[in-house]
Amino acid sequence: MTPPSSTLPPIPPRWARLPIFPLPSVQLFPHALLPLRVFEPRYRDMVRHAMAGERLIAIAALEPGYEPEYHNRPAVRPVIGVGAIVGHEPIGDEGHANIILRGVVRARIERELPPDQSFRLVDAVTIDDQCDPSFDQQAGRDTLVLLADQLALKLPSGGETLRELARSQPTLAALVDVLSAALVTDPDDRQQLLETPDVAARVDRVSNEIATVLTRLTSSDGPSN
Repeated sequence: MTPPSSTLPPIPPRWARLPIFPLPSVQLFPHALLPLRVFEPRYRDMVRHAMAGERLIAIAALEPGYEPEYHNRPAVRPVIGVGAIVGHEPIGDEGHANIILRGVVRARIERELPPDQSFRLVDAVTIDDQCDPSFDQQAGRDTLVLLADQLALKLPSGGETLRELARSQPTLAALVDVLSAALVTDPDDRQQLLETPDVAARVDRVSNEIATVLTRLTSSDGPSN
């Protein structure tokens, strides 16, 4: 596979003719990595299109009840995760591929374009992070790192990876997004986090999520009767 690149494209305020990859129960958070296997003809076309240009694809979660329309253009959630292809491994000669997307930014679909391609294209607007100046970002970061450390001690494997992940993020917004991607499993909760531009609110939700998991794991470690 082509190794992940450390260079991401600049973030514009608007996105024109952005390809979307509609998937059930999948969210792409900024700063997080998402591996995907591409095999459907329309998405093979999409990846070829992206690789020939800016390597950008957005992940859009399908609305509930999509199944009867899956092969057409079922409704998607309007808030999406824009990602850059940072790893690409062709499989065979028919366009199948393994790809890795790195999340770039949240965005909101403004309109879907007429179907002039086999895949779907949208115009979208960037959703910027928001944070009240009175919110103590260092305290929020310290809390998340401490919770990640405590969870790492409870995990049967991957604890050190989690510790390194928590410490390697350049900003609080990046930290809470990668922890959302790594630790929040419920698709509705993940979508709500993706739809929340307020950093403090995301910190609160993810802190509570990790604390709940820690409580459950601690209870399961207790002595049996």
